[in-house]
Amino acid sequence: MKKLILEAPSLSDLPVIAHKIIKFADDHRIIAFNGKMGAGKTTLIKVICEELGVIDEASSPTFSIVNEYITEDDESIYHFDFYRLKKLEEAYDIGIEEYLYSNSYCLMEWPGLITSILPNGYVSVNINEDEKGKRIFKLEII
Repeated sequence: MKKLILEAPSLSDLPVIAHKIIKFADDHRIIAFNGKMGAGKTTLIKVICEELGVIDEASSPTFSIVNEYITEDDESIYHFDFYRLKKLEEAYDIGIEEYLYSNSYCLMEWPGLITSILPNGYVSVNINEDEKGKRIFKLEII
């Protein structure tokens, strides 16, 4: 199993972290971000979108569940926030399977409810903070 640990002492380090996450993911297009409220999941996803060439402003899809962004190369990137989902059926209602098998990047916040239906080979990014406030990113292909 492929794993990597990254550290970011400040927000200015996020572009480097984003680049390393994309490189680590390689051909894996589903990336699930875990971390407590305020850990920086949305902020990191915004920077990853910039790194991938998104021409739109990335924002949290808290109420819409999914946002679609278009890149300079006219590719779609999907940003999910599953925080408000109560049942797995709600993910099926938005057509989650079509997104997962679209070969587009699927960047997911709060994926806990849907991990049982994610295809093998997705990237898990766990974001934690040490006692000094430094962000620790634990990456693993599952």
